[in-house]
Amino acid sequence: MTVRVAMDGTGAAVSARLAAWDDNQFAARLWQRDPTIWFDPPRDEVGNRLGWLDLPDEDRIARIREIAATPATDAIDDILLIGMGGSSLAPEVFASVFSESSPPLTIVDSTHPDTIAAISNSVDPARTLFIVSSKSGKTLETLSLFRFLWDRTAGVIDDAGSRFIAITDPGSDLAQLGEDRGFRAVVLAPADVGGRYSALTEFGLVPAALIGVDIERLVAGAREMAAACGPDVPASASPALQLAAALGEWAVAGRDKLVLEADPSVAALPAWIEQLVAESLGKDGTGILPIAAGTASPAPDRVPLAIALGSDPSPPAPSAALILNDRYDIGAAMFLLEMAVAGAGAILGVHPFDQPDVELAKRLTRTAMTDGLSSLQVTEWTLDEEDITTRLGEMLAGAKPDGYVAIHAYLAPDEASRAELDRLAGVIAEGTGAAVTIGFGPRFLHSTGQYHKGGTPSGVFLQVVDHPRADLAVPETDYTFAELIAAQSFGDQAALSDRGRPVAMVCLGDAGPSDLPRLTATVETALP
Repeated sequence: MTVRVAMDGTGAAVSARLAAWDDNQFAARLWQRDPTIWFDPPRDEVGNRLGWLDLPDEDRIARIREIAATPATDAIDDILLIGMGGSSLAPEVFASVFSESSPPLTIVDSTHPDTIAAISNSVDPARTLFIVSSKSGKTLETLSLFRFLWDRTAGVIDDAGSRFIAITDPGSDLAQLGEDRGFRAVVLAPADVGGRYSALTEFGLVPAALIGVDIERLVAGAREMAAACGPDVPASASPALQLAAALGEWAVAGRDKLVLEADPSVAALPAWIEQLVAESLGKDGTGILPIAAGTASPAPDRVPLAIALGSDPSPPAPSAALILNDRYDIGAAMFLLEMAVAGAGAILGVHPFDQPDVELAKRLTRTAMTDGLSSLQVTEWTLDEEDITTRLGEMLAGAKPDGYVAIHAYLAPDEASRAELDRLAGVIAEGTGAAVTIGFGPRFLHSTGQYHKGGTPSGVFLQVVDHPRADLAVPETDYTFAELIAAQSFGDQAALSDRGRPVAMVCLGDAGPSDLPRLTATVETALP
C-alpha cells in the first residue's frame, strides 16, 4: 500500500511538526504507550487504550480460525451480526469488500421496525448464525435486537444458543449472558482496545473469518504497515505519522472537513473511517468532520482523502490518498489510519480514545423511554404545516459555507431513501454552500454523534422521522422498537439542544420515506 500526501501552504507547518516529533521521539514514545504525548500529566483512558498497537499473534489467529471453522459442519445459510459502531463497521467493510464470501454476512444496526421485520423475514433462524457484538455488553440497541432474534430463533429450534456467538470484553454482561444461554461461543477481545480501534481484533476478525476471509493475510498486511511506522522509524519517514501531521495541521489551518472518496470496490471503508475520525477527534469544540455520505464540493475548508485500488488517483493539493495494491491491503489501511488519527489528536489537543458527549444522548434516550417523549423539549414539524417552508428556511439560513448541515434520518435505511436523501443533501449544499452529511439513526449516534455534540460548533441539524408501518415488541422488556427509535431521535435532539446546536425534526408521518421528495421540494423552495 502506498500513501500520498499532497501539501498546499500548510506544508511548512507539517514539516515543522514532523521535525518536532522526531526531536521528542514521538514515534518511540507512542509504541512505548507513553500517555504524555497527548497530555502531561496523563488523563484517564489514554495509556490503557493502546492495545491496538499489538496485532493478533499466531495463537489468537488460530483460535479465531477454530471458532470460524465450526459452523462449516452445520447447515448455515446466513450470518447476521448484531452490533453498533465499532462492533459492526469493520465487519461491514469485510463483508462488502469480500462480497463473494460465503455464507453472506448482514449487519443489523437499525432499530427501525420496518428494517428489523425485513431482515428477520429474509432468513430462516434455524439456518442462521447470529453474532452478538458489544464491548460493554450493555448497548441498548444490541441487546434489544438480540432479544428479538433470540425469541424468534427459540420459537423454531430447541437449542437456540447453538446459533449464537458473542464477541465482547472479559467480564461484560454479554459474556455472562452468552454463558447463561449456552451460546456456541463467547469470544473475548482485548479490553485495552476501544471499539473504533478494534477492527483488527476479534471484533473484526471473527466475522471476517466466518465468511472465509484469509485473516492471516489481512493481518500480515497490517503487520507490514506497523513495521513501516515502527518505534525506530522517524516520524518524518512514517506513513502514518506523515498523514497524522497533515490531518492535524490542515485542521488547525481551517481545513477541518475530510471528504472521503473511495473506489467502488472498497466503498464501505469510508463509513469505518468516518467513525474513527469523528469520534476520536470531535470534542472540546474542535475536530475534523469526515464526510462519508452527503455532498461536499471543493471549498477552502475541505480536503479530499481518496482510497483507491490499484491506480494512483493523483488528487490535487491539498489532499491525501491511500493506494491499495489489492483488497487485502484493507488491513494495512486500517492500522495506518488508527495511528494517523491517534497522532492527529495530539496536534488538536484532544483525547483520541474517549467519547465524552455520546453518553448524554444515551441518558436522554433513557429519560424519554421511562418518562415519556413529552418529558423532553423537542421541536417537531410536519410537512402539512402552513409555515413549514418559512421554518425550514429560517433554520437552514444558519448554515454557513464554512459550516455543515447534518441530516439525521431515523428511517429504514433502504436504497430508495438513500437516493432521495442524496438529492436533499444536494439541494441544501447548493442553497447554503455548506457541506452536508447524511446519517441513519441510531447508527450515526455511535459514529459522528460525538462530533455533532462535542466538535466544532458550526453545524445545523435536520432530523427526519416517520411512523413505522408496523411495530414490533422487544421481548423480555416493556417497550417496542417504534418506541425505542422515537426515544432515540428525541434524546438526540435534546442532547444537541443542550450543547447549543440548532436542530429541528420533520416527521413524515404515515407516508414515511415516500414523502421524502416532498421534503426535498419544500427545502428547495425555502432556500434562496
